[in-house]
Amino acid sequence: MKLALIMALLGLVLSDTYLTNMRGSNNRLNENTATRANGNRLFDSQNNARGGHNTGDLLENAAGNEPRRQYSMQYYASGAEANAASKLIVEWTNQHGCGGNTATSPHKVNCNMVIQYMCMNNGTDSDYPTGQGNGETDVWERNVYMRDGTNTGTQAYTQPNKNEIEGSQTTKNNNYNNRMSKNYKNVQTARGLQETVTWYDKCRFREANGGLFHADQDLGKGSLGYIGSERTRQNNGGTRRGYECPEERDHYPYWAPTLMSDYNAKYQNTPWIDLAMLTSNNTDCDLVDKASFNQNSKWECVLGADSSRKYGRAISKEACEEEGGSWVEFHSFLEILTSANTEAKCKAAAAKDKRNAMHKNKITWMSMRSDETDKYCVVQAPPPRCADAPWTRVNHLGNSPDSQGNASRWEANIPHFPSGEAKRCVMRLRYNISTDEYDPYGTDSRYDQDEENGVVSPVEQNPFLDVAGNSKPLRLAMNTNQYGRTFQDRTHAWVVLPRTAAMAGKVLHNLNVRGKRGNIVQTFPGVEYDFVPSKLVAGEDDLLHIQWTGSNTHNNGGNGGDGQTGDAGEGKGGSDRHNFLEMQSSELNFPVPFSNSTFWDMVESVSYPKATAKDLAIAYSTSGYYCGYQKYQGSTCPTGHFVKTNTRNQMSKTLDNAGASFFGHVLKFKKSGTCIYMCTRNNNFTNRSQKGVLWVKPGNKK
Repeated sequence: MKLALIMALLGLVLSDTYLTNMRGSNNRLNENTATRANGNRLFDSQNNARGGHNTGDLLENAAGNEPRRQYSMQYYASGAEANAASKLIVEWTNQHGCGGNTATSPHKVNCNMVIQYMCMNNGTDSDYPTGQGNGETDVWERNVYMRDGTNTGTQAYTQPNKNEIEGSQTTKNNNYNNRMSKNYKNVQTARGLQETVTWYDKCRFREANGGLFHADQDLGKGSLGYIGSERTRQNNGGTRRGYECPEERDHYPYWAPTLMSDYNAKYQNTPWIDLAMLTSNNTDCDLVDKASFNQNSKWECVLGADSSRKYGRAISKEACEEEGGSWVEFHSFLEILTSANTEAKCKAAAAKDKRNAMHKNKITWMSMRSDETDKYCVVQAPPPRCADAPWTRVNHLGNSPDSQGNASRWEANIPHFPSGEAKRCVMRLRYNISTDEYDPYGTDSRYDQDEENGVVSPVEQNPFLDVAGNSKPLRLAMNTNQYGRTFQDRTHAWVVLPRTAAMAGKVLHNLNVRGKRGNIVQTFPGVEYDFVPSKLVAGEDDLLHIQWTGSNTHNNGGNGGDGQTGDAGEGKGGSDRHNFLEMQSSELNFPVPFSNSTFWDMVESVSYPKATAKDLAIAYSTSGYYCGYQKYQGSTCPTGHFVKTNTRNQMSKTLDNAGASFFGHVLKFKKSGTCIYMCTRNNNFTNRSQKGVLWVKPGNKK
């Protein structure tokens, strides 16, 4: 418990943040308004209602109520070899500043950025829940399958009452079972799901960590008659957003296991996996290394066999035993290798991971929890990276002063899944800030406001400052539920694909598109279109996957909230469209004709080796409206149309009838060289510049 309280204090070193790549949702789904329809849809962002991107559309029209017409970005996994990372630029903006603190660049806040993801087996189209029936399979699938949904509503929830913790065990069991059966059946297929109703219900029963600093905030009591972990200093009323647990959201690293549901072999829904913590105080790194759930166990109170509800109230061993439960140790997992069903097979699987220790999975023959004897081949993610946060200016959703003037970013590695299963994932970025008015590590509940006992909180709500005698006070704008504060953004669902044999042992760079339809004011606090990364250096032996997604409903219509409405741009209103054409110089605004291009002779497709240079150029210039010039083995666009055999309407000159998203090809380089490229639709000079440069160096030189 002592460690739990120490680590809980990191939550106080915990403001507005927006993911630009992977594209953050800010709780948007598919609305055509400038402001999101429902800020409580999946998670608590604390952000302005205007931010965020819609989920991707696969084709030229909005997906509407058909989830299979949505597009989830698809990234190939990292390989098991020593130099086979799948590299992805995670990019964001944050309003209140972060990064180093020196005499020449003093900072105004303490901060850290926490990047996490959770995954499940993607399965096939048939695994996506479609029914709203009460059959066991229907109910189970829609309760565990991670999805964006097609409806902006928040999933339903019926909260517990004291009749589940008082009276006979039979009475408590009946009341719990009846309520949770209703909760499970009320989960709707059409609504988004990331965390599960089981996870949130566990949060309601788990007692809030009383050792945390609450300043002068009164958290009150929930429906069970005590303060549960659905209440925090930042969320003292216990407002629900999706099935997110507020206490876990506001504090990192969390002291309890972040298991969304009981383990199931089909979907293998993981806990939150730590990818990186970027901080302005690198002394945090030792603490995170010791307390990340990736490879460190966490403990939870598990009630006995006579209780239908298995999760208890207690957050310490002593209190758990008083409650009649067992204090159980849980382990995190990236996946379970069901094919490695013996210790020898598990050791053989572990030996195949040749990456360095910083990026290597931990694969162990072990039990997943201390109250079980069955053992599995458990794959645990590498320890999270801890590094300096990018420096940004306070009150500025702009770029960081790095050597290339980029937005804040982190080069992440897509996970390696030894099973070779395709995975469905979501990423979240938490931006945490606090003040130096109090010591973030030494200030706990002992310093909560308690006038009767003479305790004065180091921060108080809107205090008065006496500067000229009692008659002339000044008031400070100080809201103690925001000292410190956590802001958050999350992506829509994305997919990790297993590598093919032709990709083995290769570094793979992901080149994507950021931004959405509109001018600089209409998209704010997002950004206009650009490539990410817009400057990329690759080795001649590396691979390149060029892929993008967009929406058909980025109209940015009313209500405009605190900004201008509208969707300035080219082509069909509300539609995102992109393409990729070579140009001679980034100072120009015309692409070169195919006959004068050099890039397509530099590359060939790993995905579809039969595709010619002309096929690749046509596919990328038309955003997949044509898969190529003439039919070759396989295709990379859902229409399957080619120039020579096209039977559809003529392609729109502004790509209106092309798909909003394009999976593209994984390309390998035949020689070194430089490619300067552009998007023809969006590069309209005075409004936005959608251009990029790729340098391919001989061998693996960077």
